[in-house]
Amino acid sequence: MEQPSGSPVRVCQFSPDSTCLVSGAADGTVVMWNAQSYKLYRCGSVKDGSLVACAFSPTGTLFVTGSSCGDLTLWDDKMRCLHSEKAHDLGITCCDFSSQPISDGEQTHFFRLASCGQDCQIKMWVVSFTHVSGFELKYKSTLSGHSAPVLACAFSHNGQMLVSGSVDKSVIVYDTNTENILYTLTQHTRYVTTCAFAPNILLLATGSMDKTVNIWQFDPEALCQAGSTEDQPKQFIEDWSEDDVSAWLCAQGLEDLTGLFKMNNIDGRELLNLTKESLADDLKIESLGLRSKVLRKIEELRTKVKTLSSGVPDEFICPITRELMKEPVIASDGYSYEKEAMENWISKKKRTSPMTNLVLPSVVLIPNRTLKMAINRWLETHQK
Repeated sequence: MEQPSGSPVRVCQFSPDSTCLVSGAADGTVVMWNAQSYKLYRCGSVKDGSLVACAFSPTGTLFVTGSSCGDLTLWDDKMRCLHSEKAHDLGITCCDFSSQPISDGEQTHFFRLASCGQDCQIKMWVVSFTHVSGFELKYKSTLSGHSAPVLACAFSHNGQMLVSGSVDKSVIVYDTNTENILYTLTQHTRYVTTCAFAPNILLLATGSMDKTVNIWQFDPEALCQAGSTEDQPKQFIEDWSEDDVSAWLCAQGLEDLTGLFKMNNIDGRELLNLTKESLADDLKIESLGLRSKVLRKIEELRTKVKTLSSGVPDEFICPITRELMKEPVIASDGYSYEKEAMENWISKKKRTSPMTNLVLPSVVLIPNRTLKMAINRWLETHQK
């Protein structure tokens, strides 16, 4: 099955009943295939950008595509474009439908949809269907929590939770009804690129550029209590209470130290000021390995604090130099870099992507004018 336009395929998705398959390409073309005969059924295209995300509704009567230009497009099963909307500046990275439709008891059926993008945001949408007005896509809300581009999002099988993974190395689990943060997981040491819930058991998998897949198991009782806003760790680490620090220690696998930290009244501010000497001399942690692990985790928190306090959006930072980009270019891996830094990277005969470690299909660098304009706008506002 070859994409009719001859363009590289970026995304594909089966319908829930497996009767058809949708493929989206780098040139914006979208194709629906008959999954039994492997024959082309219908073709379409979006106005701008590459297709990088696709998801079917639970009934299979419609699907949504997301583009690198940030457009979210709704299609029906006859490949008719029902709606298109600018959803995320700088591009969409992922989208997912909840598998559980919602009904108001009358003739309207609703589907929850989540999308995420390079703008560090997760947006919640409602897709409704009535026999009178047909399908409608409506923006509902924006979920906050990440400080860098969000690369992946996925609903739990029952639709009660949504998980997201980000360039800020964190995984966030949300309650989809209250939109509160249930958990913030910070064990990964590099970008979190993918996440998935198990269908029938309370397991979550997250994958990262740190070359690991982490498996998380939820405690049903703790999950029921986690939705309380009062139980959520505060966004700013300096404002953490002693209980917040204890919760963080447990999340890092350091629950044996919670009593010691509480006894010494270690809150968020004190936590960030801990040193190798204070761990050994004041807290009397004798194990060198344990001290090193605690320091490593604290250093990760300090890095996060610096990122949040710097105010510079992470998508404006070159992944190679970790500095604000002046001449951003798009490489063939789809990521943006500072032009000089990427040229130096390639000149050293590194034909692999700095982000994925995969071989670059091409060494051609394309100026990212949209990103440069966004950086210049941010600089003008920041200087004022």
